[in-house]
Amino acid sequence: MYKVFVDGGHGTTGLRISEYLCKDPEICQLTIDPAERKNTVKRLELISEADVSILCLPDKASEEIAMLAPKDAVLIDTSSRHRTSDGWVYGMPELAPGQRDLIRSSTRISNPGCHASGFILLVRPLTDAGIIGHDALLSCFCVTGYSGGGKSMIARYEDPGRPSVLDSPAQYALGQSHKHLPEMMKMSGLEHAPCFSPVVGDFYSGMVMTVQLHTSQLEAKADADEIRGILKRRYDGEPLIRVRDGVPEDGFIYSSALSGSAGMDLYVSGNEDRILLMAVYDNLGKGASGAALQNLNILLGREETAGLRI
Repeated sequence: MYKVFVDGGHGTTGLRISEYLCKDPEICQLTIDPAERKNTVKRLELISEADVSILCLPDKASEEIAMLAPKDAVLIDTSSRHRTSDGWVYGMPELAPGQRDLIRSSTRISNPGCHASGFILLVRPLTDAGIIGHDALLSCFCVTGYSGGGKSMIARYEDPGRPSVLDSPAQYALGQSHKHLPEMMKMSGLEHAPCFSPVVGDFYSGMVMTVQLHTSQLEAKADADEIRGILKRRYDGEPLIRVRDGVPEDGFIYSSALSGSAGMDLYVSGNEDRILLMAVYDNLGKGASGAALQNLNILLGREETAGLRI
């Protein structure tokens, strides 16, 4: 029986993780009295007792508890605080060869951001292959469900008296300073942040990240079939990543298609001049809670997909 402590289990990501863990017969989830959830001493006691602790806290709170935790305590941080920090391993097993071993041998793992996950898994194989230059100026957009905004956004969208403007998609992060940009650059091997436009829609969960490429600006000549082939070879055998042939028969990519799933579908489409790279997944699945559980399974030496819906 493995002991796991979720610090901050009252938030959207933490609640989803706790739901999974409660159904897992191999997991003993250590709990804290709600009245004690801000008691640092008690939290540190549970972190010391647990085989793995998952931090589902705001950035500052994650930083504070991580600094106080014993060095040998195994932490998975779902906040954005440590995603590009020295001493922390980026918790994306599919990132590059050897990444699983780094995760498995580390005591400090930073869970990827939801938008960043699709972007990196689409782009990193192409920078590694020399198709996209490290100095490329990329553009991307992502359509996501409102659960990605946490409890306050969920409450706003599910309020019966909400304003009618919420019936339509809303673009945000207009200042081009989204908190996922640093990890999108670093983990994709890019020197420049992409021009990124996230869009939230009136649905609970799911997302589509789209990266737009002009073939004339690629570092090496490649068409959609060749790029799809690179992605297929990179993710061959990966339990959660599927590279699809073509696009759905109806010609539409739906943001909520994988809502509730921990998997990710990758698509490559377009023509000889312009190519679209698309990643479909759940912002609470491979984009958050599902990724944390995948990392947890690796750390515990279990089947990587244990307890996950693919």
